Amino acid sequence: MTPIIDLRSDTVTRPSAGMRAAMAEAPVGDDVFGDDPTVNMLEERVADLLGKEAAVYVPSGTMSNQLAVNIHTQPADELLCDVNCHIYNYEGGGPAILSGVTCRTLDGDFGILDLSQLEDKIRNPDDVHLVKTRLVCLENTHNRGGGRIYPIEKIEAISQWAWKNGLIMHLDGARLWNAIVATGIAAREWAKHFDTVSVCFSKGLGAPVGSALAGPKAAITKARRTRKLLGGGMRQAGVIAAGCLYALDHNIERLADDHRTAQILARAVADTPGMTLEPTDVDTNLVWVRIAPSLGSAKDIAARLKREGVLVHTAGAQKIRMCTHLDVSKPQAERAAETLRKVVVKPILV
Repeated sequence: MTPIIDLRSDTVTRPSAGMRAAMAEAPVGDDVFGDDPTVNMLEERVADLLGKEAAVYVPSGTMSNQLAVNIHTQPADELLCDVNCHIYNYEGGGPAILSGVTCRTLDGDFGILDLSQLEDKIRNPDDVHLVKTRLVCLENTHNRGGGRIYPIEKIEAISQWAWKNGLIMHLDGARLWNAIVATGIAAREWAKHFDTVSVCFSKGLGAPVGSALAGPKAAITKARRTRKLLGGGMRQAGVIAAGCLYALDHNIERLADDHRTAQILARAVADTPGMTLEPTDVDTNLVWVRIAPSLGSAKDIAARLKREGVLVHTAGAQKIRMCTHLDVSKPQAERAAETLRKVVVKPILV
């Protein structure tokens, strides 16, 4: 039987034999008491990489982002973000439910906001009718923006404006590692423009569980308390934290391979009538594709591909997303590209 090629997400990665061994051998303790040496090592490592005072290990990127929203705001505050960002679209209404915060969304260029879009968005804090603008959240790389890398000069301009006006900056850096590898810009260079930064280990880095939030000590102490409130306090978490440490040691630089395999898929899309890359340039490991109605719906295309052993993510009536990762080799990407061409040009019959 031909192996399945799973392009639905980089979250489907499975720990390697080396990672599993590291997890099995990890020294552990009770993390809520601060006694897990492996978790402590991971948090210190992440804080150092990002140039921050402290970090806290959490089960997911959603929790990491929501901790940031919670510690930086009060109920009836407002955050500014791109209309397609993860915090607004894919975290279950967390800002409103968990923190009493509203999201003011702006239409970015495939997720990228320009300072000019933000400059007049701070509400009058003395007007009792209005929420208080408090927080700016950016995402890098941007998932629904097609894996686009945020230009660092735009980030710098936004952060300087935000801090000048008393606002707080948070980065959803779930795929920041991809931006680091693609640009050569160090993690702490990206992170210095933000008060807090969330990073993920369970996507392209291939660990089974976990994200981290990094920032000032006082903010992370507050986040640790909120993590406990939300049920995210873990005990012998060193077992999973060890997978994250292994990922940091072995799986960052190899993200360049995922970027190259994504280009194989992107070329297949560009060569296939009725399919359009959105955006047209693929920066990292995400390939978003618009399907012409003449070819059928996104679900139709996904079903045809599935019958041929290729899994993709449907992202709307006429969009699919393909995501490369460490479990997709170059030959597999080439096979997926040829399969894509085949099922579009000559649809497979049920």
